[in-house]
Amino acid sequence: MAKLRDFWVRAALALALALPVYFAAVALGVKFGALDWRLGFGQLTIQIGPLAILGTLVIAVLGLLLALIVPPRRGRRIALAALAVPAAAALAVAGFIQTAQSAPPIHDISTDLLDPPAFSAAVLEARAKVPGSNGVDLATARVPTTPQKRFGAAEGRLSRELQVEAYPDVQPVRLSAAPADALKAAEAAATKVGLTVGAVDPAGGRIEATATSFWYGFTDDVVIRVRPAPGAAGSVVDIRSTSRVGVSDLGANAKRIRALRDALQAG
Repeated sequence: MAKLRDFWVRAALALALALPVYFAAVALGVKFGALDWRLGFGQLTIQIGPLAILGTLVIAVLGLLLALIVPPRRGRRIALAALAVPAAAALAVAGFIQTAQSAPPIHDISTDLLDPPAFSAAVLEARAKVPGSNGVDLATARVPTTPQKRFGAAEGRLSRELQVEAYPDVQPVRLSAAPADALKAAEAAATKVGLTVGAVDPAGGRIEATATSFWYGFTDDVVIRVRPAPGAAGSVVDIRSTSRVGVSDLGANAKRIRALRDALQAG
């Protein structure tokens, strides 16, 4: 029995150490194009990942019990180390689920829902190259319906309706600066919040930028539009941020727009 205990505890530790290697390999595989994001993120991470964590957690718990019960009682530290990894991973998954449930299942957020800033042909071309990429027709975008009702009561609803309910504070930014100066301020704000600024069109009052996640390399496209304030001095800045893939952005795009708004208002 002692030999079984020793083997089990060592195996639990090996599996625990393999967990972060597995997730890192999948994430980097997606990022560098070795894996399609639907396979790497959708299946290997979202579907298989929790099962791998649960299985490792069960094996680690059994290993700890064996270390505590089977004489001579030894291997408790190794068993605890083996248990710590899947336990931490399970907490991370719980946090992810909580975040997903608290955010509406939408991924295209704009301060102007009736006339959202449009993306350039270059951005649309880049998005089209991504398998399973999201569309950019905000006027008609709806939450998809699924046989499993994954998105609950939100399924089939217009994305812009859900945005109004979830993010009523996402509104155009009004500045006292002239449009040319507001555009420069917007470019500085984009850099300040960590965006990669691409095209800047002073004549059209537009800036395009991207945000790319370290893990998986997911890209969100951002367009900033600056117009003269109607009937008054100053400018109106509209911001649109949309994910290239995925139904839900977990609130990331609204958070990004708020960060840009705050940076603009701070000057």
